[in-house]
Amino acid sequence: MQKVPFIEKKFVLNFIFVTALFLMWGVLHAMSDVLNKFFQGALNVSKSQSGLIQLSVFGAYFVMSIPAGYFLKKFGYKPGVLLGLALFATGTFLFVPAANAASFGFFRIALFVMGCGMATLETVAHPFAAALGDQRSSDRRINFAQSFNALGATAGPFIASWFLFGTAASDTADMSTVKLLYVSIGGVLILLIIAFALLRVPVLDDPHKVVAGRDPGALNVDIAPAKKLYQHSHFVWAAVAQFFNVAAQAGTWAFFINYGHEVMGFSDLSAGRYMSIFMAMMMAGRFVGTYLMRFMAPNKLLTAFAFGNILMCLIVAQGLGWTSYIALMMINFFFSIMFPTIFSLGLKNLGAHTQQASSFISMGVVGGAFFPLIMGTIANHDVAKAYYLPIVCYLIIFLYGYRLYRVKQG
Repeated sequence: MQKVPFIEKKFVLNFIFVTALFLMWGVLHAMSDVLNKFFQGALNVSKSQSGLIQLSVFGAYFVMSIPAGYFLKKFGYKPGVLLGLALFATGTFLFVPAANAASFGFFRIALFVMGCGMATLETVAHPFAAALGDQRSSDRRINFAQSFNALGATAGPFIASWFLFGTAASDTADMSTVKLLYVSIGGVLILLIIAFALLRVPVLDDPHKVVAGRDPGALNVDIAPAKKLYQHSHFVWAAVAQFFNVAAQAGTWAFFINYGHEVMGFSDLSAGRYMSIFMAMMMAGRFVGTYLMRFMAPNKLLTAFAFGNILMCLIVAQGLGWTSYIALMMINFFFSIMFPTIFSLGLKNLGAHTQQASSFISMGVVGGAFFPLIMGTIANHDVAKAYYLPIVCYLIIFLYGYRLYRVKQG
């Protein structure tokens, strides 16, 4: 059996830059979850109202993913990355007038613009990473890049908690720390825009197309390119699974600090610091998952991890002190590989449909826009019991990994 390289030498620099993108939006995604608790105190919003933060961010995916897919198909990877970074940076700078007005609605506009940038980057970055080598190693490349997304998600709550809960800002309408935090991040994004503009991106072959001289059976490529995108059932189910996957993620993350505060009795600052450990569990899960995929089929690992999270949610919902809190931490470990693995399995064998499929799977992230609102309604009364809801999501992911991922030829 021919050994498939993880990455070719000529693509290393490009892969480093793509991985940096995963890192950046991981930081900002996780910060949005800290904002939930911050705005509850600073702007006097309820838990269910603070769930509108996730609606703003993930709702942007529904609006932007399809246009981003068309932009990617027409102009290519590099312009797509630059567009995403520009929108991303614009959103961070909009935090300044939002903070000056101390307006929750204005903050949601800024978060929506940021979300448009993140949606564009996710639509571009996943097929970009897949294109930097052989399709047979694309699962490992995407999971490895997503490991740094988890690193960013680990750093995000620590940074945001230090800025937002390390002073009296969380108890007042003084928004100076919010401005300083997001303007600083905007500056980093400007530097990334300059660096990526100077980067030479080689002409990339579609890793999913049939190449003369290759064995279609070995590559498991699409031998029926005339099929329409919606006729590929594994792609359709990937979009459905991604919807529920991000729904579970958004709800779990949004009320993590509330769980620490209300069930465990931690201060907001301590609960925010524990969230960094929570995100580190996701990073560990992605590195472990990337390693295990050398020996275990991605769909089987996805199935096992989904089953693990069903069990963890049952334990978390009981509110059993540290037993439940450790189970809550483990949710992120098992969640770790789900997003990139569903994404990669959904893109298999799509040929010329790959870029369009990427935008549709990214659009599935809109699940995260609504689920925190539903969980927040229950969390207003009992935050532990709210964790029964993600079980439905993980059951659907379990079914996708067990059977629905399969590519049907002809």
